Amino acid sequence: MYEELNNTGAEYPEMPPIPKGNDFPDGHKAGFVNIVGSPNVGKSTLMNKLVGERLSIINSKAQTTRHRIMGIVNEYEFQIVYSDTPGVLDPSYKLQEGMMKFVKTALQDADILLLVTDIFEDCIAHEATLDKIANMKVPVIILINKVDLGDQEKAMDRVHYWKEKIPHAEVTPISALHNFNIDSILDIIVENLPVQPPFFPKDELTDKPMRFFVSEIVREKILTHFKQEIPYSCEVVVEEYKDEPHITLIRAEIRVARDSQKQIVIGSGGRMIKRVGTDSRKELEAFLDKKVFLDLYVRVDKDWRNDENKLKRFGYFD
Repeated sequence: MYEELNNTGAEYPEMPPIPKGNDFPDGHKAGFVNIVGSPNVGKSTLMNKLVGERLSIINSKAQTTRHRIMGIVNEYEFQIVYSDTPGVLDPSYKLQEGMMKFVKTALQDADILLLVTDIFEDCIAHEATLDKIANMKVPVIILINKVDLGDQEKAMDRVHYWKEKIPHAEVTPISALHNFNIDSILDIIVENLPVQPPFFPKDELTDKPMRFFVSEIVREKILTHFKQEIPYSCEVVVEEYKDEPHITLIRAEIRVARDSQKQIVIGSGGRMIKRVGTDSRKELEAFLDKKVFLDLYVRVDKDWRNDENKLKRFGYFD
């Protein structure tokens, strides 16, 4: 099936070294390529594959991504600023309103939009977002993910469906997990990028500070080790980050909404918080390529998901 669906096997020719700082050649292309779609269709997996770095956390639970995360790909003749966004949904509390704000901004400033769906999804549930996408003037690329989990007939049925739904969009089946058709996406993106200078220095990878990735890595381990409402009731706040020559010292708080949740996160004899801390420290050491001392605390912060002032501090509102 993969070979029949794949449209290109072309590789990029070897390019000159990437310029440093703000240097760039004449005719340089650059643009914001924003990724949107329903929860749990594989947006973050795709983002990491396109950027070539693990910037977005990945988990089978819905609503894993809460922020807009930018990853920058630099080559000699172009700069692509990818944005991973939270899954499209109807907000039921302030935190989700902040998450949807990132999606709305991504629709407004996109030079190219990647709408990610999957082989099982009929249509994204948020009709207002779909209407905006259908009327966008910039190039829209619809990516039907997880084709490795279905058959050829199902994949082609989804391709025809989306071509009828948004006729001006380009529709491509992919498997982000297995790198199927990822190169062809890059070809389409580079072809449609506007000619303009880079937005960021050519040696930058992301717009996020290291504290952000620390909190995301810890939150990913919470998603991995806890079930039901616990992951959705937690926020990780990095209170202290000291980068010493041979070790990075980090103090972080896991905010939960209720006392009962605090006890669950800590676990009997501190077993669960130790497990989260150990797994987080190992990944942080690989991410930073140095030793890490990670000190985790759990604090009850009632109704933080509906407190706009606290959500501003956590980066969900301006």
